[in-house]
Amino acid sequence: MPNLRGQALLVLVAALGYFVDIYDLVLFSVVRISSLQDLGLSGTDLMDKGVFLLNMQMSGMLVGGIFWGVLGDKKGRLSVLFGSILLYSLANIANGFVESVGAYAVWRFIAGIGLAGELGAGITLVTESIPQKSRGYATMIVATVGVSGAVFAGLLAEYFPWRTNFFVGGALGLCLLALRLGVHESALYQKLQTHNFTRSNFFDLFATRARLKRYLVCILIGVPLWYVVGILITFSPEIARALQVQGEIAPGKAILFCYLGLIFGDFASGWISQIWQSRKKAMLLFLLLTTVMVSILFISYGIQVSSYYGLCIALGFSSGYWAVFVTIAAEEFGTNFRATVATTVPNFVRGMVVPITLLFQYLKPYIGILSAAALLGFLCLSISFIALIFLPETYHKNMDFCE
Repeated sequence: MPNLRGQALLVLVAALGYFVDIYDLVLFSVVRISSLQDLGLSGTDLMDKGVFLLNMQMSGMLVGGIFWGVLGDKKGRLSVLFGSILLYSLANIANGFVESVGAYAVWRFIAGIGLAGELGAGITLVTESIPQKSRGYATMIVATVGVSGAVFAGLLAEYFPWRTNFFVGGALGLCLLALRLGVHESALYQKLQTHNFTRSNFFDLFATRARLKRYLVCILIGVPLWYVVGILITFSPEIARALQVQGEIAPGKAILFCYLGLIFGDFASGWISQIWQSRKKAMLLFLLLTTVMVSILFISYGIQVSSYYGLCIALGFSSGYWAVFVTIAAEEFGTNFRATVATTVPNFVRGMVVPITLLFQYLKPYIGILSAAALLGFLCLSISFIALIFLPETYHKNMDFCE
């Protein structure tokens, strides 16, 4: 267990790493319209090609989630921290030079692979290195600081061209590499090296019914968050027009306000989970809040732009349970599986954007954009409430165990 100074440095590095991760993750959603217009696209192509590029990024995260997760359990958490940030930093710099949708797609896919490793490795290191009574507060800090990266992306997009924003993301990542030199490997992982426990193989998660059930539950409780971000916020200009909002919604501002709400939501959910000494009760509260705010959105016809942005803040706050959700995934599994689970679970949740957006695109011509989005919201929230029933409480769990 590192000393207090080492713990503080670890939390700082994980938090700043997640800040850059979230900045790069949402950057495409922020600059989607301006970048595609600059490449010569217009009309329905702004949404259709936007969905394609978003799905390429998320598909990369699915691939990267498995790769980095298994690597973290076989070679150590630090190898993932260094490798993932180097990859997505270089990919984002390259993304600033693209001249076609095809090249855009390639670099979004590669960036997605890199982005997949950051959060899981950081949370794994934090949960394994911080005492149980402070674990939730530490992950709360990581998530709260991290999601503010999206606010920074939204603000930067207001003043700089889209290519510059990609360059900034790459540069921030490369600067972080130097800070990470002071971080040490997890003591629990080092302890594992002296035992003969099997190192994680991704498919070992499917070896027993009980383990698979725990894994799927960890994934499904997080689906509504990326429904909110991937559908309601990313495509807020189109949804706002269907709701006859009085004015034009800027996607960058919608994301900025949503993540502003997420900052306070992640802080509140992490704090509540500690005060209540229950991750599960905190999750239930925020899933109920998300249900209420999604319902309000779909009956908000003809409101002013300022009111719509207020709804974006409220949606962000209500779905701000990412800190609790990722902490649960890390606490649920043993040291020999922890990095694989903590890395793949959030990336599979992010990757759910792919089938969600494809279903959204399929339903839209038949039942309209609002009905399609509302139906998807009902499905995502229903799945999460059902999964929550089967979720074990992890608050008091000792992290020093193996599967």
